Formats: sequence, C-alpha cells, structure tokens
Amino acid sequence: MAQAIRRAVIPAAGIGSRLLPLTKAIPKEMLPVGDRPVIEHTVRELVASGITDITIVVSGGKDLIQQHFRPNPALIDQLHAENKHAYAKAVADVVELARAGHITYLDQQGPYGNGTPVLNASRGSGDEPMLVLWPDDVFVAKVPRAQQLIAAYEKTGCPVLALMPMDRENSRRYGVPEVNEDLGDGLLRISSLVEKPEPGSAPSDFAAIGGYVVTAAIIEELEAITRRWEQHQTGEIYLTDAINTYAAKRAVYGQVIAGRWYDTGNPTDYLVAQFASALAHPEYGPVLRDLVENGDEGPSGDSSRERASTAADGLRSV
Repeated sequence: MAQAIRRAVIPAAGIGSRLLPLTKAIPKEMLPVGDRPVIEHTVRELVASGITDITIVVSGGKDLIQQHFRPNPALIDQLHAENKHAYAKAVADVVELARAGHITYLDQQGPYGNGTPVLNASRGSGDEPMLVLWPDDVFVAKVPRAQQLIAAYEKTGCPVLALMPMDRENSRRYGVPEVNEDLGDGLLRISSLVEKPEPGSAPSDFAAIGGYVVTAAIIEELEAITRRWEQHQTGEIYLTDAINTYAAKRAVYGQVIAGRWYDTGNPTDYLVAQFASALAHPEYGPVLRDLVENGDEGPSGDSSRERASTAADGLRSV
C-alpha cells in the first residue's frame, strides 16, 4: 500500500523575471488572480486535497507572502467595529487556511535550479512522499489537481508528474514525456522527460506542468546531483534531471490532469488568468462582457468603469 501523502512544498524563491518590472517590489506569488494572490490558490488546493504540512521555500524580498498568511487580530477587530463583517471573515479565512495547512517557511540554500528548494524542504521528511506544486499555476477543476496526483500515486506507489495535452507546435515551451504505456483514466507510464524539444522530435502530445509527487528515491537522486555540483559548481540543479535518472531504472508515471490550467508566470498568460477569473465572477463577469460587446459606454449610457467600481463594492471570493 502506498504511503499517505501529507506533506507539500511550494518553491517560491524565484525573482519573477518574466513579469518585471511588476515583480521588482511585489513577489510574483502575491500578484492577484481574482481577489486572492496566486499562491493562496495553490495553498487552498493543497488543503482541499488533505495536505496538512506545507513548506513554502522563499528567498529575500518575499516577506509579503508571510504577512498575507500571518494572523492579524487587530485588523479583524477593526473591521468588525466598522461593521465590515464580510471583510473580517475573509481575512480570518486566510488565517484559518494557513493553520489548516500548518504552513512553515524555509529560506532557500544551495545552488540555483528548481531541484534545490525541493531538496531543502525534504530535510527531516524521512521516506515520506510529498507533493511539489509551483506557485505560478492556477487550476480550475472539479477535483483539485493535487488530489488527482495523490490518487495516481495511491494506484502506483511511484513518482507522478502532472501532464496536460498540448499542441506539438508548443513543445518548445515544455518538458515532454516519452510515454511507454497508457493505463487508462489519464494515467501513463513514462520513461523520460525531454526538455523543450522541437515539434518534429517531441516524443508525445503531452506537456509536463507544475505538479509532482516526489518520493524518497527522487530525493536521493537530487542529493547525488547536488554532490556532483559541489565538486564542479557548474550548472543548476533540476528536478527533471533527478526524475530522468530515476526513470532509467524504475517506474515513473504521468497523470493527465482533468481541468483548466492557467500559467501566471508570464504577462500574456497572467492576463488570461485574470480575465478568466473575472469572467467567472457573478458580478464582474457581466461588466466585462458588456465592456467587450459595447465598448466603454454600455447600452444604458453609464460608464463601464463606473459599473465596475459599483461591482467592486460587493466584492466576493471567486
């Protein structure tokens, strides 16, 4: 029987270079999608999937992440005193979310690369498997992406990668798995992951996206890669390299995620995520559709900007 997954790591030490200058002072993880920062979407997904131990790996300049999840009883009391009870509840809900996920923070130490924060967060975890989710991603799905990954791990007892179907002309943007076997229900056995192949040489029509179940054996591979780096101190430490080394000897699986993926790590996709979130909102959606259909002046003659401002007064979580 596969060991239960209760731990997760969110690597949040990156500088968000693709979103500069927006991320010069604001961590990319704190940029809003809807009325929540993007990292809160990730934390909510993990808690909804039964994760009770979340480590966020940070670097300098990321204090806003901690402030967002930190208790602020004075603010809650002030909002209640001003009869802003809905806002007080929204603030309290974030604190409760952090408590349910037992969020801890860890400063990144070691060489560059996305494998380093995973290795940092694995200290003291023994042989427990853990989830790795990037804070750039927002998934809209009936079953949370994290829960789908956990289910795949429970079936296989092996490392699992989150996959999505892709058009081959986009293969240069992703890691693309080589598929050995289709087990049904989106579960695929894979033998390797090719980073950003040319469309003509892409080994499949799937892209690896931000989500992994990492086992103790993957951590051992990361440790070995890091030891080699310490001898030569060249290159970066990549989780993909550890997975490929492991997959050459043992089984690795991919789970095709049922749902819609929004990558908020670059300007275009970030705007798409914002727009999609607003369209799904019961108050903002009609305003935006009216703006697209009728321009700045709606059919009733009132300004769309004014109606957007009115809608904002009734802010509700999406």
